[in-house]
Amino acid sequence: MIFRQLFDQISGTYSYLMASRHGGEALIIDPVLEKVDRYLQLVRELDLKLVKAVDTHLHADHITGLGALRDRTHCITVMGEQSSVDVVSMRLADGDKLRIEGVSMDVLYTPGHTDDSYSFLMQDRVFTGDTLLIRGTGRTDFQNGDPRAQYESLFGRLLKLPDETMVFPAHDYKGDTVSTIGEEKRYNPRLQVKSMDEYVHLMNNLNLSNPKMMDVAVPANMRQGLVQEEIARRGWAVSAREAMELTGRSDIALIDLREKSERERHGSIPGSLHAPYPELRENLSAGGLLHELALATNKQLLFYCAFGERSAMAVQAAQDAGIGAARHIQGGIDAWKKAGGETRK
Repeated sequence: MIFRQLFDQISGTYSYLMASRHGGEALIIDPVLEKVDRYLQLVRELDLKLVKAVDTHLHADHITGLGALRDRTHCITVMGEQSSVDVVSMRLADGDKLRIEGVSMDVLYTPGHTDDSYSFLMQDRVFTGDTLLIRGTGRTDFQNGDPRAQYESLFGRLLKLPDETMVFPAHDYKGDTVSTIGEEKRYNPRLQVKSMDEYVHLMNNLNLSNPKMMDVAVPANMRQGLVQEEIARRGWAVSAREAMELTGRSDIALIDLREKSERERHGSIPGSLHAPYPELRENLSAGGLLHELALATNKQLLFYCAFGERSAMAVQAAQDAGIGAARHIQGGIDAWKKAGGETRK
C-alpha cells in the first residue's frame, strides 16, 4: 500500500494520502489549502488518481483543501452526515465504509471535539481526527463540542480497538507522528480518569484561547460549494420540482452518479440509470455508455447525486465532451426527497 503522512507546520495538521498501488485510485484525509500544490505534485509523481478528499470534521485552525482539490481534480469530497459544509458531495454515517480501489475503511462516528467528528479505521490503523490526539484529546469548548460525547467516543469506541492499532491524528504540536491505542491508554494524561464526570471536569477547565484562524477558517470551510452556483448560472440546472415533471419522458435519461452503497441506503429515483461518478470520464468519452446513449437516442442526460456537487461537475464534464443536452438536479436526491419525490430501494 502507498501511504504518506504529510504535515502543515503552520497549523500543525497531518494529512494522509493513500492508495493500494501505483497507477490506482487515491484518497486524502484532512487536506490543507496551502498544501494542495504539494499534494497534487505527489499524486503525479506516484502516478495516482485522486478520487476522494475527506475531512474528519469541520476544522477551525486551517482552511480545508477540499474545495481546491475538487476544482482541480474533480474528486469526490467527503464528510460525515452531521456536517453542514456545502462543499461535501458524499456524506457518511457510522457503520458505513469509505472505499476506493483496494482500500476500505470502517466509518466511526466519534463526536465530542465537534458534533461532526468522525474517525476512519483501516485494518492496523485508525485516523482519529481531533478526537484522540497523541498524549491528548481534542478540546470540547466550541463548534457544539461536548466532553460527555467525547468520553463515550474515546472509552466506548476508540479505546476498545486492539492495543496494537496505530493512531494517526489530524494534529500534533510536539512533533509526534504516530502512536498506538495501547500507548494512549497507558500514557495519555487525559485518559487517566476514573469516570465520565472526572473527564468532563477536566475538559471544562482547560481555559484555552480560541484557535488563531477560527474566525476565518470556520466560515471559509462552511462555504466552498461554488460548482452548483456556476452550473445554475449557465442554465444547466433544474429544481427538484422541475425534475419531477421531466421524469418519465421518453427524451430524458435520468443518471444516478452515487455509489452502490448510497443507493442501497437512501434509495434511488425510479427509472434512473446507475453510472457511478468515478467512471464518469470513461462513460462520457467516445464509445462510453453515456456518450453512446446521448448520441444514439438524442436523450437529454439528467444527472443527480446526493446533494448536487457531483452532478454539477458531471454536467460540466458532459458539456466539455460535446454533450450539450446535459442538466442536473440541483440539490440532488436530498432536494428531491424534500420536494416529495418518490424513491425506491
